[in-house]
Amino acid sequence: MTAQTDFVRFSDDGTRVELTCPIVMPLAGTFLWNPKMLLQLNCRGYATAQHLQPEPARYSHSPFMEQRTFMQPEQAYFAHHPGRFAYVKDEETGTLLSVPHAPVNRRPQRFLFSAGTYDVRWRVHDEGLVMDMGVMVPRDEVCELWTFSVRNDSPGARVISLYPYFSIGYMSWMNQSARYDKTLGAVVADSITPYQKLEDYARIRDLKDKTFLLHDVPPDAFETSQFAFEGNGGLHAPDAVLAQTLGCGSAAYETPVAVLQYRLHLAPGESRRFRFVFGPASDLADIVRLRERFLVPRAFEKARRGVEMHLERNAGCVTIATPDAHFDAFVNKFLGRQVLYHGDSHRLTTDPQTRNFLQDSMGMVYVDESRARDALITALNQQLPDGNMPEGIVLAAGTELKYINQVPHTDHCVWLPVLLDALLSETGNDTLLDDIVPATGQSVLDAVSAGMAWLIANRDPKGLSLIAQGDWCDPMNMVGPQGRGISGWLTIATVHSLRLWSDVCIRKGRKTEADHFLAAARHSAAAAREWLWGGDWFARGITDAGSRFGVASDPEGAMYLNPQSWAMLAGIANDDECRRIMAAVDARLDTPYGTVLLAPAYTAMRDDIGRVTQKFPGTAENGSVYNHAAAFYIAALYAIGEADRAWTQLRRMLPGPAPDDYLKRGQLPVFVPNYYRGAWQQFPDTAGRSSQLCHTGAASWLYRLVTEQLFGLRGCPLGLRVQPQLPSHWASASARRHFRGAVFDVRYAIADAADDTALRCNGHAMPDNIVRNIEAGQHYRLDVVVTRAKSRGAGTDAGAPAARRCI
Repeated sequence: MTAQTDFVRFSDDGTRVELTCPIVMPLAGTFLWNPKMLLQLNCRGYATAQHLQPEPARYSHSPFMEQRTFMQPEQAYFAHHPGRFAYVKDEETGTLLSVPHAPVNRRPQRFLFSAGTYDVRWRVHDEGLVMDMGVMVPRDEVCELWTFSVRNDSPGARVISLYPYFSIGYMSWMNQSARYDKTLGAVVADSITPYQKLEDYARIRDLKDKTFLLHDVPPDAFETSQFAFEGNGGLHAPDAVLAQTLGCGSAAYETPVAVLQYRLHLAPGESRRFRFVFGPASDLADIVRLRERFLVPRAFEKARRGVEMHLERNAGCVTIATPDAHFDAFVNKFLGRQVLYHGDSHRLTTDPQTRNFLQDSMGMVYVDESRARDALITALNQQLPDGNMPEGIVLAAGTELKYINQVPHTDHCVWLPVLLDALLSETGNDTLLDDIVPATGQSVLDAVSAGMAWLIANRDPKGLSLIAQGDWCDPMNMVGPQGRGISGWLTIATVHSLRLWSDVCIRKGRKTEADHFLAAARHSAAAAREWLWGGDWFARGITDAGSRFGVASDPEGAMYLNPQSWAMLAGIANDDECRRIMAAVDARLDTPYGTVLLAPAYTAMRDDIGRVTQKFPGTAENGSVYNHAAAFYIAALYAIGEADRAWTQLRRMLPGPAPDDYLKRGQLPVFVPNYYRGAWQQFPDTAGRSSQLCHTGAASWLYRLVTEQLFGLRGCPLGLRVQPQLPSHWASASARRHFRGAVFDVRYAIADAADDTALRCNGHAMPDNIVRNIEAGQHYRLDVVVTRAKSRGAGTDAGAPAARRCI
């Protein structure tokens, strides 16, 4: 790959991102997953793992009792944070190393952290030794498959001890212990999940309360007590490692650890390799089963191929080649992977928020359309009798709605037409609207219409949408608890959804319903213009007390991004207003790291808005570069034909390749994070820092925008509509698009002028830019010429999609 820096580079045809220093980006990491578990790893060897049973649980704990909650942004790491390490001691000199970096934290001669699509690897060169670590997660088991190897690159023989170290941590105040089981070939830690209520016993009785470390080579010694292992030296220089052999002790109501010792005599060039399986288990039989499955010849290779095949089958619908090789590698290998993670795991929760579930499923339309369709039915199966959608979608029997899903929000129905717009465009098959929702016996069409009717009912007499205790912005919980507060964004988003759904109803011959929804959209659009437009941008809302906020007179939170984005998407803002909005965004919300959600960030509580104002300025919803919202703005820019502006914002979502940008954000280009720190003027030292959290609706939106807007390869009832919006500084690009069973190889050229025929298919002119009569199994060659003026996006008249219209 040509896109690289001194310390970050893509390799292996873009399937790996490599970091060559453990110091410069200490929080940089990646993630592995299967539908039952998530493993986050950083470059220094710290790990955060969760699995479902069915609620999220951990098997590698902190040294204190953890609050069991969702994955957190900007994960803090500390000396005893769970990790996967190996100590290496030279038995002749006493020199002590650790790989990959922690806990000894000695800077090696050479270092490599390699985040791949299906595994994670480290390679460390130091003191004449080459030490390798690697891990992957199998497709269908909750466990980690690890390999450790060491090679003697010295000219003489070496005697060393290798100590693989796996954190187990503080498991339970009720009952915890650990021992080495020679028969099993494993360290086994036991615990009982704490409980006090009698009725909770049935819930915890069958949990995977054991943590185990299986090995393929018996160790020379072991230790299972954290205290005995560390002694006075701590993790940096444990007493047990400085001794000749580990103590072979057990942990009796003590914090457990799994450490093994291998004393190795290595000739020059000789290497030794070890395999381990680490994870939770319900009983000893479970551990035996995993040994028999994974610690047999070629088992790791078989597991690796299973993961690779899953990624290959769900690789997404588009592969691109542009002048930005860095961007290409991310889109081609990692963006679709992040979309797939969300669709596979539902953010590792049993009750994903409805808005998240529907938008994550929108991304799956381009990865596995059948699963997106199933997700739609799953959601509609839980629709409430009044047409509203629940706060969360229950995915496991007995699951209760938790955390934020116990707070009433009013936006969930908005996302139904958004998902269906993607599904219908991609498949061209309106018959899915006739599918029956089992719980109600309604068709999908009728169920979504009921959701639209609820949105219409959830308005005040002026046509403005009520907010209750939040909308897309979860912590905006004090705007409308008395039942009068208004969401300006939801009012505008409702217009967008009603317009989308009105078009669907027309296609299905439901003209009366279509007219009703369109009339309601016009009513809300007029109300938004009358009550929310302030001359340069739209207000965010109106409180229970009748105060508008998100307006120029507010000292903090004067402008919010979402109402502006959706006003352009919904066609509420006319051409002049779009220009005013973009100028205001440029002046007030733009940063080198993307567009912030609001500015200035709040620094004190506003008790008529809510806890969003209590979050630290520039983090999360309080003025960060919240990538989900930034994706909405990019979609809006494409909707009005602002191709160059859209590309600038889109590219800012991805860190690098400039070294300074990597250092500022601290993240590798292996996923789009939930946010980058904002409050650029208020806190310039931390602005741009990544949340390091891979959970974000931005992934699905970005994948769709790259496919359908940037490269302009969008389905329609007649076939494939080709309307690219490439940045004007590109001279050419290409893409391969899988669509309705056919393959399209597309070549783009940007010219100062083009003839009347901008699209040719297999050499034949396509005057209306639509490829019709697509046959599954066929291969099509498309040649597209884009005029530079249209690519630049000179206002709403140049390059705007045909569907763009004001209401």
